[in-house]
Amino acid sequence: MSAINLDQLCAKYGWQIACELHQAIRKQSENHITQSLGVLQENGVYAFFLYQASQGLQGKVSFYKLLEEAGIQSFQNVSDPLAAVRDHLANHLDQLLFAKRLLEQALIYARYHAKALE
Repeated sequence: MSAINLDQLCAKYGWQIACELHQAIRKQSENHITQSLGVLQENGVYAFFLYQASQGLQGKVSFYKLLEEAGIQSFQNVSDPLAAVRDHLANHLDQLLFAKRLLEQALIYARYHAKALE
């Protein structure tokens, strides 16, 4: 198995997330990214995904794909991704902390990409 450049992966998904949010919510994308980052840092990974679902963005933005490509968890063929995060990922502390760090970095890149798109 070859090594993954995690910073490059976060940059790739940061760009993709910014573009997807820009298409979905236009001018509010930068604000949404900042709020999402705050939820993630203050309340954790499950709260972050719950926030995305509450905003109608679950499955519309590549957050799950980032975790899959990093080898954290597969969400393919999962009927309820929130349950997968809650029941599986939350039981593996090292993977949970790794997921939080990747999501944080991708959101930081996404915020700068969103500024560039406006």
